[in-house]
Amino acid sequence: MTDFVMQLGDFQFDREEVPEKIPFGGEQQLAVHRLVGGVKVVDAMGAFSGPPEWSGWLRGPKALARARALDGMRVAGAPVVLKWSELVYAVLVREFRADFERFYQIPYHITCEVVEDLTLSTAGKGGPSIDSLINGDIASADSLVSGIGNISLSSIMGTVKNAVSNVSSFANAAQSTLNSVLQPIAALRNEAQSIVAQVNNTLVNVTTLGGILPNNPIARQVQTISGQILAAQQLPALIQLDRVMGRVQLNVGSIYASAKQVTVAGGNLMDMAAKEWGDAMAWTGLAKANPQLGGDPQLPPSVQTVTIPPSKDQVGGLVNS
Repeated sequence: MTDFVMQLGDFQFDREEVPEKIPFGGEQQLAVHRLVGGVKVVDAMGAFSGPPEWSGWLRGPKALARARALDGMRVAGAPVVLKWSELVYAVLVREFRADFERFYQIPYHITCEVVEDLTLSTAGKGGPSIDSLINGDIASADSLVSGIGNISLSSIMGTVKNAVSNVSSFANAAQSTLNSVLQPIAALRNEAQSIVAQVNNTLVNVTTLGGILPNNPIARQVQTISGQILAAQQLPALIQLDRVMGRVQLNVGSIYASAKQVTVAGGNLMDMAAKEWGDAMAWTGLAKANPQLGGDPQLPPSVQTVTIPPSKDQVGGLVNS
């Protein structure tokens, strides 16, 4: 028996599958810009977690099936939650290697890429609601975009804010509603990453003595140096913007990770809400999460698949609130 529980997605490691050690921590990413006159600007871009990686043994009659389940996470390329002891991360399985010795004995090695450190997250711990977390990050992103002053980013940010403002409750929103928010968020991140590439190109092309070369017109020298300084100022905000919107994207995208689906024929949403949360008035959350039902608490006699959101609605039975 192990003295701690380790889980990757829905895969719980057991006995010799649990490694003796798992590295964690990482680095503070720094952007160092060398400007005219020996001036150095060092910007802290944020703490980036190193890749957790470990080895273990899969043993028993289900060893091969369990190895294939782990490799399936690598093939899927979707974020999953890695947790052990008090540490929690959203990760992608970058590499899975296994040696087939016997169908019942397979040593393995896994390397993950951290998407986000969730260890200090308040989710599920009585902290801020998912709505306040998302709205707080959107406000931070809006401030960053204003500071960057890029017209294209500002336009897309306006679309993101409009989409978010149309969601009364993320915890109870339908999947189609969440998709309408995720699409402009992805567009904003793509645009920010594109500008980061342009800014990096500007900084990489800094020539000798900060762009000052003999026989260059003064105006060209001033323009070059000004562009380099502006790029150096924009880069930290662009990196931070991408990180903030990445967190929003993960929060919105993971809302239904813990949602349940039940198949019913007939009945009503009030009974389901009372059974699920002990509050019949919370049926409105079920109605919002299942717009195909038409907002009626009475279910049709035909077979229906009903999505039960992770948390109950708090509007006291008013479906349009």
